[in-house]
Amino acid sequence: MAEIGQQNVLPEGSTRVLGKDAQRTNIAVGYLVAQAVKSTLGPRGMDKMLVSELGDIIITNDGATILKEMNIGHPAGKMMVEIAKTQDSEVGDGTTTSVVIAGELLRKASDLLDNDIHASTIISGYKLATSRAIAELESIGEPIKITDTENLQKIASIAMGSKTIGVGTGKDVLAKLVVQAVTQVAEQRGGKTIIDKDYVKLEKKKGNDVLQTQLVNGVVVDKEIVHSGMPKKIANAKIGLLDVALEIEKTEVDARINISSPEQMTAFLDQEEKMLKTMVDKIVKSGANVIFCQKGIDDVAQHYLSKAGIVACRRVKKSDMEKLSRATGAQIVTTLDDLGTKDLGNAGSVEERKIAGEQMTFVEQCKDPKAVTILVRGSTDHIVDEAERAIVDAIGATSSAIELGKYVTGGGSTEMELATRLRKYAVEVGGREQLAIQAYADALEVIPKTLTESTGLDAIDTLVELRAKHEKKDGKTYGIDVYGVKVGEMKSLNVIEPLKVKKQALQSASEVTEMILRIDDMILSRGRPQMPPGGMGGMGGMPGME
Repeated sequence: MAEIGQQNVLPEGSTRVLGKDAQRTNIAVGYLVAQAVKSTLGPRGMDKMLVSELGDIIITNDGATILKEMNIGHPAGKMMVEIAKTQDSEVGDGTTTSVVIAGELLRKASDLLDNDIHASTIISGYKLATSRAIAELESIGEPIKITDTENLQKIASIAMGSKTIGVGTGKDVLAKLVVQAVTQVAEQRGGKTIIDKDYVKLEKKKGNDVLQTQLVNGVVVDKEIVHSGMPKKIANAKIGLLDVALEIEKTEVDARINISSPEQMTAFLDQEEKMLKTMVDKIVKSGANVIFCQKGIDDVAQHYLSKAGIVACRRVKKSDMEKLSRATGAQIVTTLDDLGTKDLGNAGSVEERKIAGEQMTFVEQCKDPKAVTILVRGSTDHIVDEAERAIVDAIGATSSAIELGKYVTGGGSTEMELATRLRKYAVEVGGREQLAIQAYADALEVIPKTLTESTGLDAIDTLVELRAKHEKKDGKTYGIDVYGVKVGEMKSLNVIEPLKVKKQALQSASEVTEMILRIDDMILSRGRPQMPPGGMGGMGGMPGME
């Protein structure tokens, strides 16, 4: 009776899935999402081609990009997409790893549910396993500092290794640029190193090849100089940043100006011109020879600025203004009366250059800039986009390594070591939870197993060999040598990754798994909302009609 009553409450067309059916459905969907990106893992991972409804093509093996563009509709699938987004925003790398581990945890949980282990017991075991895995991760991590450029470049290079762009010498060139950029924008606050990744600006332009990507110690603004009479290059630039329009503001109230003679018209125009000249005079008086304006610049003002030899760019984005401020030391002023010498910034050179058929303004040779630009090049739009994704991953990985100050070895060696230690921990815990902890350990082995499969090695033989290595005291750094197609010692092969990436992947994967396992009832209300008595009148607003 209760179920009949419940169904009557739901709108027409809605569906409900209960108990183990709900759990199995959600687990199956989560596992399928993980399978969609699994083959992209590692340097020998395959790419995916995604075609949108409009025919736009994306070719990538970046986990977060694939999941975002797949447009997954099922709620459990959306939860898996969320962990990829979180991983991407928090640490910038390891998105595929987090999703693949989550998918494997769900598959192992499904086996335990089939053996009549309750979901609560599995969740409890997974929580214990995650806590222990993170503690063990901290213990095997090795220290790294911002001055350790060599190891930071290795980390950046490995982060880019899975991308098409990261094959051959390209990744080493880009890794060097990324480490220079990240260490340049890093700041010390309260004894900690803080890195705001937003201040490493990426500007994409098609043309040349990836090796022509360059680091600019300053900001590249995708705007041209407003007037043809202005100099195209200025050395020792004194830069003013204006959040004020260099034009006559139109009044917002209705106003009428009566002009009854040509003399009055001339006087009116002369007055406008005089006001604009006064604005420019204030800029000249400040000593600025380069102006970046967030708003518009009138044609007359452009003329006077040009006569004074001042370079100007207009309608510059707010984010670019902030980066210019950090790079040059200039203060953004909101009224020209405030503009003085102390508000100006400095740059060795401001120059307009033509890149890929478009004019761009380069503000470079800044002294200790806290905002820099990487100008990403590539032969096609797809290559440029993939290069950008590779650089974003490398920036995230390098920043994470510096901020947490620890790294671990890659190639599946860390996951294998954690799995070995968790199996020993499971015996200590005992009870039914030990089955969940053992399942968690088995799930972690999906990373070395997937890397093995992508190289063409036999997965079972390789995992057995790896387990044997990790049982020994000095075997914790052994993983899959993807290029050598064998089991190898990862540290000597320079395969290292930030500890923070691994930690975030474990936390994200276990949390989404626990959340999905808790669901035992799914109600999908897709029917039309029914009208209450009295129609629309007197309603405070219906759900879905805001």
